[in-house]
Amino acid sequence: MNSRYLIPVVFLAIPSSCWELTGKSREILPNTVYPKVITEKAVHDTDDPAIWYNLEDPTSSLVIGTDKGENGCLLVYGLDGHIIREKTVKGLNRPNNVDVKQVTINGNSFSIAAITERGENKLRIFSVPDMEPIDQGGIELFKGEEERAPMGVALYIRPRDNAVFAIVSRKLGPSGRYLWQYRLDLDKNGNFVGIKVREFGQFSRKKEIEAIVVDDELGYVYYSDEQFGVRKYFADPELGNEELAVFAQKGFAEDHEGISIYKVSSQTGYILVSDQKAGKFHIFRREGTIRDKHQHNLVKIVQLAAKESDGSEVVSVNLGPSFPNGLFVAMSTDKTFHYYDWRDIAGDDLKLAESLRE
Repeated sequence: MNSRYLIPVVFLAIPSSCWELTGKSREILPNTVYPKVITEKAVHDTDDPAIWYNLEDPTSSLVIGTDKGENGCLLVYGLDGHIIREKTVKGLNRPNNVDVKQVTINGNSFSIAAITERGENKLRIFSVPDMEPIDQGGIELFKGEEERAPMGVALYIRPRDNAVFAIVSRKLGPSGRYLWQYRLDLDKNGNFVGIKVREFGQFSRKKEIEAIVVDDELGYVYYSDEQFGVRKYFADPELGNEELAVFAQKGFAEDHEGISIYKVSSQTGYILVSDQKAGKFHIFRREGTIRDKHQHNLVKIVQLAAKESDGSEVVSVNLGPSFPNGLFVAMSTDKTFHYYDWRDIAGDDLKLAESLRE
């Protein structure tokens, strides 16, 4: 059987300011992992996805992605890859990165999506799944700085008190204080406000810092210092600004980009880092080694069909028949997001989440 053939991937959409008609054939190449679903196309430039897990009906979970343009959007997709038009947030000025978390404030639990609105130098907060703004127009970022232009964002929920934080990177910034961290809370009207609690983050000055991910259970934040490596710090601002590790420094074609964490258990799993120009993801051990919890060894490299992936997200929960052991979402430069079955990423080399093993 020939290892190369054409497979049609077609989604139809009504052209608008946030999505467009798409449909074409794709060539299957050997040693490449292909997605179960390719989403409808955005208009401007897809950048970063997040996943909202629907506890009541996992098959109705959502993928939320940024469409990075001056008249950009926060797009909401179903697990079939189609845009849910009534949930899409329009009229955003260069929305860059997005993160989704369930938060508990004043005894109430609910989900939020936090995005950086780069053209306005703001952090925007929306309720999920209804996608209503709950921020009075946004939280100003990097106030007083000449270099602002927020890009990456990751939410952190501190386990001991459920405090909510946003860690934000920018287009450019000084080494040692490139990233700023904000504590998020609600005002008397139920809108989010942010207070800066620290500045941190070494920078190689080779390119920029965009991709950030937080490991809530283990208490660490990781970010891609592009063309240099991945840096690791404590996520809790009270634990200081010591750099704990630098890894992923070898074997990358050019930019280090999107980072995501697949959790096998509360303490183990994998850190996935995009090798953007090569179309690959390098996968490292989340828990480190027995001797050094900050030594993150390379486990596997996978070639994906997604092109020059900038942002990614992964969950290790059962989302139904197509994604029973987890879903990995990668942005692709053809204005789409790709949905991968974790079993296809894992192959025979990686573990499945403990609660989902067959």
